[in-house]
Amino acid sequence: MTGDPPATPTEAEARPNVARMYDYYLGGCHNFAVDRAAAQRVLEIFPDTGVAAQTNRAFLRRAVRFAAEQGIRQFLDIGAGLPTQGNVHEVVRPLAPDARVVYVDNDEVAVAYARRLLPSDGRTVVVHGDLRRPGRLLADPDVRGLIDFDRPVAVLLAAVLHFVVDADNPWAAVGLLRNATAPGSLLAVSHLTMDGAPPIGAAQGQAVYRRSSAPLIPRPHAEVLRFFDGYDLVEPGLVRLAEWRPDGEPRTGVSHGYGGVGIRR
Repeated sequence: MTGDPPATPTEAEARPNVARMYDYYLGGCHNFAVDRAAAQRVLEIFPDTGVAAQTNRAFLRRAVRFAAEQGIRQFLDIGAGLPTQGNVHEVVRPLAPDARVVYVDNDEVAVAYARRLLPSDGRTVVVHGDLRRPGRLLADPDVRGLIDFDRPVAVLLAAVLHFVVDADNPWAAVGLLRNATAPGSLLAVSHLTMDGAPPIGAAQGQAVYRRSSAPLIPRPHAEVLRFFDGYDLVEPGLVRLAEWRPDGEPRTGVSHGYGGVGIRR
């Protein structure tokens, strides 16, 4: 998807897409001119957005490694977006070759690219599903075919909940996911915040996303913490992403969000 696509873009491809914008921030090539233009506008407002995206990705890698070290061998990555460096299966397989990974996204273009690029090894599957419809997602035969919900599973919600508006009650959706998992399961969340950000810049950034495939809903610490109801937070709790269990990876010091991992009671 480097450069403009050879064919006329579909309606979905003609509008900035949040997954492809994120891919651009990470230095990927799975994006269109319309995505790059929108992402560049965000970078004009917040020039360190690309670094913050890398910080988020590093948090996800650390959370996955932590889960594997706790003996988790099942991973449900919801809102996975486009395949990029450091995918869940790439992180976990050196530690647990038998680990099973289900990637879920509600964007058909992202799902199509993921299915094309990710391995078909019987331990990795890509599902078209929506966090806002957790019952349907959990009942998906491909999800059920790979995930045994009677055993602990790591549910990964990295940089996705801030695309779900309050009216869709993302806390209830996460609660349903929690109730479907066995005690000892993990929940990893990273979530954008504008705590401490200039109000004008925050409003300008949200305006860009309102013209994209999904609005952007930054939330304060207390509202992000609510997603961990029913979980015991792992130390150091819900903190800025770069501060969650740094393990020797380069620390950027740029965190536009909070991150945490909880263990289901």
